[in-house]
Amino acid sequence: MNVKMINLSQEIRTEDFLDARLILATDPAQTDAEHDANIGRLIRYTREIPVPFVVQGQIKRLEDVKKYLYAGAKRILLTKEQEWIREEASARFGPEKLIVNLDEIPEPVPAFSWEDLKLNSDGMVPVVVQDVHTDQVLMLAYMNREAYEATLATGRMTYYSRSRQELWEKGATSGHYQFVRSLTLDCDNDTILARVAQLGAACHTGNYSCFFRPILEDLYSEKDPTAVLEEVYGVIMDRKEHPKEGSYTNYLFDKGLDKILKKVGEEATEIVIAAKNPDPEEIIYEISDFLYHAMVLMAEKGVTWRDVLEELAKR
Repeated sequence: MNVKMINLSQEIRTEDFLDARLILATDPAQTDAEHDANIGRLIRYTREIPVPFVVQGQIKRLEDVKKYLYAGAKRILLTKEQEWIREEASARFGPEKLIVNLDEIPEPVPAFSWEDLKLNSDGMVPVVVQDVHTDQVLMLAYMNREAYEATLATGRMTYYSRSRQELWEKGATSGHYQFVRSLTLDCDNDTILARVAQLGAACHTGNYSCFFRPILEDLYSEKDPTAVLEEVYGVIMDRKEHPKEGSYTNYLFDKGLDKILKKVGEEATEIVIAAKNPDPEEIIYEISDFLYHAMVLMAEKGVTWRDVLEELAKR
């Protein structure tokens, strides 16, 4: 297996992650404070560059294993001196998470080869690309054999450009890479659905998705409840960047962090009180209030819903 060592105490570029099979997260000689700082750095890097990786580093207790996994590590490579924790950590987090040799990492085997696909008249297959976090459709592109096999080999989306008549790894020029999370073949074997972690914008225009020009919209569709949180958060961020006179949100931002924290605490207490009431409507109301104030806190601290949901998905 091709292994690339990356020291997290140094400045890291996106390119450093592209072929990495191993990240050296911490030096065993580092202090606990330096170790925790590297864990924080690892979390920031992998939120921006969502690649699968293996960590090797300082492990003194079970909590260190948990921190690495919550930071996004797929597996932890133990040194001989660290094998004492393997049994306990495997029971807690799953035996596949702890390895002592890189050969223990199984190579993914695709269920379909290129020969299994039904090609169009140009000898290619269309690929519908979808954001794995939001389900938003990002773009439509095409693959020939070389692009298909390059995507499987690298874990990054590669296409064939019909206009330029050449292979095209998404992000190689722009830095807006697409990291494969899953590839699914349709019932006729002639179209691929790719769910990806998108770095930057998918569209060459700078829009996140290539599909941004509505032709006809369903006037009767109900709003997706999961989209409401993002929309409310967007309004809160807009108030922060473009203050509006008389806005309660701007009042909170103007008063500062201590006021925001006080309101979050008050609303959490209101939830506890409402939970004692047999009427569920009261707790719905109080949780809604709490979520609003929590989003103000998130905006104040620069935390997004994506950050929170990605952290929940790791647990």
